[in-house]
Amino acid sequence: MAKKKEDDKKKHVAVVTKKSLQFLEEYINNPAPTGYEWEGQKLWLNYLKPYIDEHFIDNYGTAVGVINPKAAYKVVIEAHADEISWYVNYITADGLIYVIRNGGSDHQIAPSKRVNIHTEKGLVKAVFGWPAIHTRHGEKEQAPELKNIFLDCGCTSKEEVEKLGIHVGCVITYEDEFMVLNDRYYVGRALDNRVGGFMIAEVARLLKENKKKLPFGLYIVNSVQEEIGLRGAEMIAERIKPNVAIITDVTHDTTTPMINKNTQGDLAAGKGPVVSYAPAVQTNLNKLLIKTAEKNEIPFQRQASSRSTGTDTDAFAYSNGGVPSALISLPLRYMHTTVEMVHKEDVDNVISLIYESLLNIKDGQDFREFK
Repeated sequence: MAKKKEDDKKKHVAVVTKKSLQFLEEYINNPAPTGYEWEGQKLWLNYLKPYIDEHFIDNYGTAVGVINPKAAYKVVIEAHADEISWYVNYITADGLIYVIRNGGSDHQIAPSKRVNIHTEKGLVKAVFGWPAIHTRHGEKEQAPELKNIFLDCGCTSKEEVEKLGIHVGCVITYEDEFMVLNDRYYVGRALDNRVGGFMIAEVARLLKENKKKLPFGLYIVNSVQEEIGLRGAEMIAERIKPNVAIITDVTHDTTTPMINKNTQGDLAAGKGPVVSYAPAVQTNLNKLLIKTAEKNEIPFQRQASSRSTGTDTDAFAYSNGGVPSALISLPLRYMHTTVEMVHKEDVDNVISLIYESLLNIKDGQDFREFK
């Protein structure tokens, strides 16, 4: 019986191609911190352009590719482009640098990390220093905190630091890069949520390659400034004024140690996209996603969010008098670290679920429960 069940299981078909994967690696490795996303947006648009009719960029850098731009009914698929980072906050007289967060950067992982400080003169290398274990012997261990982590760029004075082009307000990113782990996981910094931008671009590629004609305008949106409060999504939602929005972001894989499933839910990388239940998630649009997954045998998981989703879904849902919105999340391990990890098959399945869902949305579709 077990053998029969295994045979009956639908065989996974890869969606991401070798060419796609080359783009993903380049895109992940390119730094695009909150407020400074433009270089990443250029890469993303260059990849997307063969699959769209036109594009535009707003004043803060949100990039939008459009298919069927003259259509009255507008559907958005959206991810966010920015990554967490740090700002230079204070330079000491002896050339050390204290920082503040730009987004939800984790102070506990900072010590011993290598970073790039972005200046008008170019990148300056530095490290997050930390006292050696030998020097802490016999004393109460002091945990890394925002007030005690610091950067060392090899200088011995404030003046020497400033000559390198470093000043208060320079943004700082980690230099860790993309890799494929055990031919199963994509690993890197900023998978939250540039992997989302990658996935919606792949949806556009599939539509083009499969010669699918949509009966509505499709807006492929890569928003800025999500990590500091969904700001890019707020701005672009007002400009596009969509009729429907499907958002993709990451969520927590809760199967690793020190995560409480009683509070965080039971979600695992490799078990499929996650559909969310939350006030901002429009019920009938969510049902369309679930029926699409079931019809196409796309594995999926469920998640409930109290009050808000904490994603750009909230920004779109509550814009323009209320826009039917839904969230498809990608399970991710080790969020807001430099070794964020997602399952290859989940990435394929998120792409497939968004693609197939678009094919099930009708021109002018009304998602209200009653009229």
